[in-house]
Amino acid sequence: MSDTSVTRGPAGPAESWAALLTPRLVQFAAVARHEHITRAARELAVPQSTLSRAMARLEEDLGVALLARRGRAVSLTPAGRSFARAVRRALEEVERAAEQVRADTDPAAGKVAFGFLHTMGPETVPALIREFRRDHPRVRFALVQSYGEDMIERMRAGELDLCLTSPIPDAPDVVTRRLDEQRLRLVVPEGHRLAGRRRIRLAEAAEEAFVMLEPAYGLRTLTERLCREAGFQPRVAFEGEEAETLRGLVAAGLGVALLPPPTVPRPGVSELTVTAPRTARDIGVAWMAGGGPDPAPVAAFKKFLLGRRGNVLPAHP
Repeated sequence: MSDTSVTRGPAGPAESWAALLTPRLVQFAAVARHEHITRAARELAVPQSTLSRAMARLEEDLGVALLARRGRAVSLTPAGRSFARAVRRALEEVERAAEQVRADTDPAAGKVAFGFLHTMGPETVPALIREFRRDHPRVRFALVQSYGEDMIERMRAGELDLCLTSPIPDAPDVVTRRLDEQRLRLVVPEGHRLAGRRRIRLAEAAEEAFVMLEPAYGLRTLTERLCREAGFQPRVAFEGEEAETLRGLVAAGLGVALLPPPTVPRPGVSELTVTAPRTARDIGVAWMAGGGPDPAPVAAFKKFLLGRRGNVLPAHP
């Protein structure tokens, strides 16, 4: 067979090189390693004649001579050496991928890809994972902080197993369960005309400038809806991506905000309970529908979260 002869390619447009060649790559890798058909056939536990025919068919499919034959011994042609290096890398990558998948689904030491809102990061999620790992100490987590819509898209893309989010999404391909409710407070600067109050109706802040999260965030949508319920359209002075950044803007006297309770008290602000309308957001867990059985570590963490209904969020005075 000539090094440059080309007798055929893939069988047709529906058949890729990978689909055509993959079944014979392990065989070729063994032949390349031993440079001997008999020894490679013994390692693979296949008849020598079967392996010889497979190598001939591989060369025929590629249209390139990979082996120079000297009886049962063979040596790699230049094209064969180049192909052998690529095959070795590909097979090693498949091995790594298979081991990683097996490790990630191991009941005792697998991995959970878990998304959550930025406001859940400082306190809520660390506490949940700490408690879960008391009974599952070797389970690993890949954690993603983001906003609700982005986390749902990441679940659809297979990047997340489940997420802790608000508002609770309503989509036909997503399963959700409500876990808890979080009250929002009106945060004002110290020295503000309302700072001495403990309780307030939201309508009393109608003339204030608001600092809010960006429009893609669920808390932004909720804040606008609550303000409309209170009878006004909020005037937005600044936008940000994290609740604590907004709290800092409030402390600087740049506006007021509706925010969840802080992890630790923030100097420079007063946090007021809103009596009307009821300022609260539902917190829920979401995962994709119809995905088949969960890997064991994901199933265990999901069961843990569902068992914490009404007790997911830390208590705040």
